[in-house]
Amino acid sequence: MPRKYVFLAGVALAVLALDQVTKFYVLDALSGAYDGADGRLGVFFGAAPEAGFDSYHYRPKAPVVLSESFFRLRYAENPGAAFGLFRTLPDNLRGPLFHLVVLGAVVLISYYYSQLTGQKVERFAKWGLPLVLGGAIGNYVDRLSRGFVIDFLEAHWFEKAFWPAFNVADTAVVVGVGLLLIDSFVRKEPKKVVSAAPARS
Repeated sequence: MPRKYVFLAGVALAVLALDQVTKFYVLDALSGAYDGADGRLGVFFGAAPEAGFDSYHYRPKAPVVLSESFFRLRYAENPGAAFGLFRTLPDNLRGPLFHLVVLGAVVLISYYYSQLTGQKVERFAKWGLPLVLGGAIGNYVDRLSRGFVIDFLEAHWFEKAFWPAFNVADTAVVVGVGLLLIDSFVRKEPKKVVSAAPARS
């Protein structure tokens, strides 16, 4: 296997592992998912119970406040895409849509990555693509196992404005897309200089 694909797989797997490990502990610290459970891994990777009257599948615990005015850790369940997109779609549409989106992302990222030649100017794409891939797979694992994504990072502005709750996978996708945007500016194709035709006498 070429070295660059080892890098792609390594970064993507590192993002996936960090994402899943944080979600595993979030279920313990910020929800009652493991209360009375025989095996935590079985709960984590298994199907979630039916949602209650408050629409939660697992009972949330009190949030952990890191900054009263700006940031806290709060258990949230997101049946949609990153930052809550498409969460209002019916299940019979939302499920197939996510399958197609993730499959398409894997194909596009793999193709785009295969075109990299290893030049230093490609460093933003070299990191951005595996970050997006790892983040996409991390949230996809959630949807396959329990039908929703676990979010727990919540930014707000003095309780007046809120950013939708997110997780490690979402962060990796956003950072990866940001790096790809930088790459699109840094690695522009040089314009061809068209020489003027000699004047006829």
